[in-house]
Amino acid sequence: MSTTEPPMTDDAVLAAEWHPVARSADITDRPHAVRLLGVDVVLWRSPDGLRAFEDRCAHRGVRLSLGKVTDGRLACPYHGWEYQADGVCVRYPAHERQKPSPRARATTFRAQERYGLVWACLGEPAHDIPPFPEIDVGTHHLFFGGAFAYETSGPRAIENFIDVSHFPFVHAGVLGSEEHTEIEDYDVDVGEDGLSVRNVRVWQPQPTNTMAAGGAHVGYEYSVPRPLTARLVKDVGLTNRHGAPATEAIMLTVTPVEPERGIGWVLLASNYDVLYGEEEVQAFTALIIGQDVPIVESQRPKRLPLTVGRELHVHSDKTAVAYRRWLSALGLRYGTIV
Repeated sequence: MSTTEPPMTDDAVLAAEWHPVARSADITDRPHAVRLLGVDVVLWRSPDGLRAFEDRCAHRGVRLSLGKVTDGRLACPYHGWEYQADGVCVRYPAHERQKPSPRARATTFRAQERYGLVWACLGEPAHDIPPFPEIDVGTHHLFFGGAFAYETSGPRAIENFIDVSHFPFVHAGVLGSEEHTEIEDYDVDVGEDGLSVRNVRVWQPQPTNTMAAGGAHVGYEYSVPRPLTARLVKDVGLTNRHGAPATEAIMLTVTPVEPERGIGWVLLASNYDVLYGEEEVQAFTALIIGQDVPIVESQRPKRLPLTVGRELHVHSDKTAVAYRRWLSALGLRYGTIV
């Protein structure tokens, strides 16, 4: 990052968002290091629950993630300073009788768990964690699809996720075919809950990770509730074992690590392939994301132009155009250029 570029935490939109930073199962009483918005963060569990601190000891700036949890306190690996769950240092091992200074405290952040992930917010949250309705109402089974590195900006990755006209070329033989490239008109709306995209129809040779090749027209609906979170619902034209329409929903949330580096977290909910294992779902997800990543990383500029005229658009790009205008209206600076 350029020395003249403002810190990512100066972006008021990003600082007020919840971002996934780890899988819940990976966080124990052993310190776990992550990075968010250019800030090093340590996650750990105290007897009172999940904790997130800036990964820096107040004494000499050492990474607390190299330390250990002792008696419910996070101890620095350098001089053993111990921090309790609220970030206050309560012990100087070299001076047992001295009460630690009020300045001896770790910077704490908000963290909570949902959908099997740990979400962190470095500022004052402006919204709740983006919802996953199919999981919230209990009609679908939740799968963890994986976490994928993107060497580009988050908005570029999200715009790719909500674009269907690339399917015949980037995902040929699976989600698209060069024999079926036409994109019919569809509906896009922007409201208080973000973007809503409906009535998308595409031909797919293999619509799901569990469907044999043969092809079908598939219906899509997209929603983009937050700038770096998008969700799709796919109707594969079948019924499940209970006679209900077989659908799957996929959520992609891109965690901004650096200005042009992020981690894409994929969650999948299905009401028809619950007999299949998470490894199969993850393999299919890795295939699709693995095809997307090199394309998205090759885009120049890496940051999304919000002035619509800076790149060419056709009618099938109207979701992308609406997304860019919405980001501009929100005032998002991260991963964008004017």
